[in-house]
Amino acid sequence: MSVLIYIEHHDGKFKKSSLEALSYGHVIAKENNMATVAFVISDGRLPVADLGKYGATKVLTYSHIGINESDSKSLASLLCEVVKKENVTWIIFSNTLTAKLIAPRLSVRLKAGLVTGATGLPTKDGVVMRSVFSGKAFSAVKLNTEIKIISVNPNAYLINESPEKPEVAELVYSTSASTIKIKERRLSPGDIPLAEAERVVSGGRGLKGPENWGMIEELAKLLGAATACSRPVADANWRPHHEHVGQTGLAISPNLYIAIGISGAIQHLAGVNRSKTIVVINKDPEAPFFKSADYGIVGDAFEVVPKLIEAIKTTHG
Repeated sequence: MSVLIYIEHHDGKFKKSSLEALSYGHVIAKENNMATVAFVISDGRLPVADLGKYGATKVLTYSHIGINESDSKSLASLLCEVVKKENVTWIIFSNTLTAKLIAPRLSVRLKAGLVTGATGLPTKDGVVMRSVFSGKAFSAVKLNTEIKIISVNPNAYLINESPEKPEVAELVYSTSASTIKIKERRLSPGDIPLAEAERVVSGGRGLKGPENWGMIEELAKLLGAATACSRPVADANWRPHHEHVGQTGLAISPNLYIAIGISGAIQHLAGVNRSKTIVVINKDPEAPFFKSADYGIVGDAFEVVPKLIEAIKTTHG
């Protein structure tokens, strides 16, 4: 029997969230004396054997010019074949858009229990904790089915190195060409994908205008962080919409979230309250965000942030 982990990649690199899912799946496999099987759609250029560093005992690759990760129907059919071939009893995803498309289809086809947004490992009884109500609460879900599917929230589980020398094999499976055709890809700029960032520096209307965003970007660069913004900022075209975090934007769960000049309306909090540590900088002491903050600074962003930047430069040379 085995644990199957679906591995995503971008620009020739494995996604950090998928390596977290692999580490998570490897622990389940060890506890149940199973094989850890990583599944990758690859054109042959990825260093798939490197997945052994994170616990994979076997790497199963698949290459087909007609399939893409937007086609959840074809991918679900393909993964059902893998489940059968590898005698899979656990399927692990990172809780990404791809997982949200594929996992429900697999759940129905395999009659498998599904837990999305998991925040911890399953207990021996198959109970998994997941975040609910936009991260305001947790729910304990028991999986009773023979095959179990879990999608793990990004940054909810640390990547663990557990060196293995995996067997690498290619899956031979005939699938029809995808009915979904990708005509164009527009990639968001930036070195760190916002959804996977461990640290995020975010700005709101308190920055007064796009011309003042330089200090946000400088602070983010010093911290190795991604940049984000509130909805009014994106709506005003101060920042691109892919940086908008909140209920109607991207939901993120970094280890550190720094909110500068953001009041903290409930819609914004819904997208960031899974952050492990929240730091709020706002000149309004009554700003709602302070109620959700781990650390707060009451002060003008144009005075506080430059001092913070200078302090970081001094400390780290």
